[in-house]
Amino acid sequence: MKTRCLFALCLLPAGWAWCQNRPALTGPEKAISDQLRQLRSLPDDEWTKAVAKLAAQIHDLPADAGKEMLAGNLSNLVTEGDAGHDTLQLVASTMADVLRSSPNTGLAGNLARLVRYEHVEVSLDNAAYRAALAKLEAADRKRMNADFTLTDLKGAKWSLKELRGKVVLVNFWATWCPPCRKEMPDMEALYRRFGARGFVVLAISDEDAGKVGPFIEAQKYSYPILLDPGRKVNELFEVEGIPKSFVYDREGKLAAQAIDRRTERQFLAMLKQAGLE
Repeated sequence: MKTRCLFALCLLPAGWAWCQNRPALTGPEKAISDQLRQLRSLPDDEWTKAVAKLAAQIHDLPADAGKEMLAGNLSNLVTEGDAGHDTLQLVASTMADVLRSSPNTGLAGNLARLVRYEHVEVSLDNAAYRAALAKLEAADRKRMNADFTLTDLKGAKWSLKELRGKVVLVNFWATWCPPCRKEMPDMEALYRRFGARGFVVLAISDEDAGKVGPFIEAQKYSYPILLDPGRKVNELFEVEGIPKSFVYDREGKLAAQAIDRRTERQFLAMLKQAGLE
């Protein structure tokens, strides 16, 4: 299973090997690393300020393996909220600088996602980066015409194509994922606000009902929770990291997507692209 939630990176087999071989950090680099670990504990307003500060600090570091690692770590966290375009651009520029002298395919993939989905710009001649962009473009072509039928926790079946005429937010999540849990209250608020105007949330988990059901019952979320135990829909959408969201307009066209956690303001901007505001 290729889900990405960086909180658990070092617990995964590939991540453990990386963590075992990570470079020794200088004093300033270690201080930045310690701050990165605390980001998810911050409220949104403090998170935004902290991310902007860390982006500038990493950008100003001298080029070495520590800077490369920290740029990669921040690139995995900077989309877990509303960092603002200037901060995203600074992170992307730092990653591009690193990649000009590094074959880091993971960093290239993260940069490609920022460029394609967060609308930042870089000038970079790097084979891994070009390959990552091509992979994203191919995945988006599949998502444009995607369809699926899944069953929710109450036993009802939901088909994406049968929801034509409605604005549909397809969200991939899991109970164990902190950014997923953090955006769910905002999704619930939007579902209650726009549901009567033809807005549907389809939240898809690849976990079993025994894990998902008690969590949803405790949180009292009312939007449909769909189960994908065989990961067929995850694979159809090429979901390699969660949370991930896709908004389809009333004609069934993919209008907007997000590669990570979104705030309510960011979700509203996505819905506006689908004609709902």
